[in-house]
Amino acid sequence: MRFAQYHSHTNEIDLRGEIGRLHYFAPTELDEALDRLSAGQVRIVAGGTDFYPSRRDGAPQTDLLDVTRIAGLSGITRNDTGWRIGAATRWSDIAQADLPRAFAGLQAAAREVGGIQIQNAGTVAGNLCNASPAADGVPPLLTLGAQVEVASANGLRTLPLTDFITGVRRTALTGDEMVTALVLPEPPAGAVGSFEKLGARRYLVISITMTAALIALDDTGRIAHARVAVGACSATAQRLHHLEAELIGMTPDAAVVTPNHLHPLSPIDDVRASGAYRLDAVAEQCQRAIKTAGGSDGLAG
Repeated sequence: MRFAQYHSHTNEIDLRGEIGRLHYFAPTELDEALDRLSAGQVRIVAGGTDFYPSRRDGAPQTDLLDVTRIAGLSGITRNDTGWRIGAATRWSDIAQADLPRAFAGLQAAAREVGGIQIQNAGTVAGNLCNASPAADGVPPLLTLGAQVEVASANGLRTLPLTDFITGVRRTALTGDEMVTALVLPEPPAGAVGSFEKLGARRYLVISITMTAALIALDDTGRIAHARVAVGACSATAQRLHHLEAELIGMTPDAAVVTPNHLHPLSPIDDVRASGAYRLDAVAEQCQRAIKTAGGSDGLAG
């Protein structure tokens, strides 16, 4: 038998049962959360939509630190240099926010993260820290130039998203650190984002391939700024820098994706698709994403 006892003065729950005594901490202040991390032997949860399903062997074996109630850790704000997305911001909040069209790809990805229930609980930082190669949020965040703000009791540091996710289920976080926000520069004027996802069905599916693009056009309708990122085709999502460079000066309709552009990718064969199929699919996805962000489908401009 298992039961819980809540201590209101510490925002702490004792979980007792066959596994012994564990603690579920739910602080409302960042300093308190960082102190808990410094003490060690605690696992962060931020929505829990990845954490709990992964517990195939039963209940958690370590104390849990829920960071979703921390003041200032949720929401999307704008300042003189760009945008800030709090670590505990939920995907449904991103999908419903009033944002410039440069964020259209991120918002489209937010609507693809599981189903509505998952989007209402899952957080942007949880998606990144889970570090799945098929994490829907990563490609559009790469196109937006996201930086990851990380805090510990010793202070703050910021690193590019490309350096934060270091491999499959691996990040640059140390044991006493937590993500506090994503920091994004102001997108280029007129930039539009897009997102394409291929799965075995429409909803509640792990991506076979996914592509995000951010495109800005000049006054003649030619591409002046281009970023393209692909997920689920390598251990970490990748920007296609060679393709981006060649797109400059083209019209979106003229974009052609060749095998050479996809050289940074290393797709695997698994139960969902072969590596060869993924490369074929992502080439088509890239062209669609570029054309959509460039306005060639009549939805953007």
